[in-house]
This record gives sequence, C-alpha cells and structure tokens, in this order.
Amino acid sequence: MDEEKLLNEIIGKENIVRVNHIGSTSVNGLLAKPTVDILLEIDNHCDVEEVIAILEENGYICMAKQKLKPLNLTLVKGYTEKGFAKRVYHIHIRHFGDWNELYFRDYLKANNDVATHYGNLKMSLKEEYQYDRDAYTNAKSEFILKHTDIARNMLNDKYKK
Repeated sequence: MDEEKLLNEIIGKENIVRVNHIGSTSVNGLLAKPTVDILLEIDNHCDVEEVIAILEENGYICMAKQKLKPLNLTLVKGYTEKGFAKRVYHIHIRHFGDWNELYFRDYLKANNDVATHYGNLKMSLKEEYQYDRDAYTNAKSEFILKHTDIARNMLNDKYKK
C-alpha cells in the first residue's frame, strides 16, 4: 500500500508500531465506498501533536481529536472543493492495542456469508442515512459489535499485547 509507505517515511518507522488496512475496502468483494481506512498504531511515547502536524503538512485534515486515553484521532485526505480525489484516506490513529476493527475485518474476510450480509445491511441503510454519517454508523453498530464479539472468541484475542 503506497499510503503505508508514505506514513512510514513521514512519521518514522520508529514511531509506528503497526499499520493495518481496515474498513470495507480491506475485505475483497465487500460493498464499499472508495475510501481506504487505515488503523495507524503509534508508540506510546510518540509526540501526538507532531504526528498531527506532519500529516497536515502532507495533505491530511484532522477531523476528530480525542487525546485522552484511549487516544483516538481521525485524519482524512482526498476531499477537495471539486469532490473526491482519486483516492480518499481516513487515518485512524491510536496507541498500540487490541482494537475491534481488526477482529471485525478478519471475521468478514473469513466468513463470506457474514460479509455479504453486512454489505446488504449497508445498502439498506445508505438511502435512509445518506446525509447523516453518524446515524448511519450507529445503525450498523449492533451488527458490528455482535460479530466482533464472535471474532474475538474465534480468534482467541490475537491482537492483545
């Protein structure tokens, strides 16, 4: 992934613990917007403000900033005045940890029937919540949490430190 290479170069490999492609585009065949979601896990000693500044210098816009524990930042790139760029990225920055997104992604990759069901759910919600991203996300939450719990049991908490 070219964006992973860029992140390693501009932030520094010494500050990055793990980079994972998450979200719907990470699951082959799953209905997805052309947005690449990346979970960027940084070292606990990394200067968060410096990371934000570096990403902003490289075309990212900070959309959400929660620096309290757990760290949860979201920066985006690819939104222009004329619409979307060829590639749109959402970088979710957290300290290294045991994150639900990793389990949910792995579960969908291993279970095509669940991935199909999830794609159908997203389509059914798309029109109703077209202009309310938060409500759209909330409407998917029950499905996501249910299958994340199953995945955690199935995968034996493989992302725990």
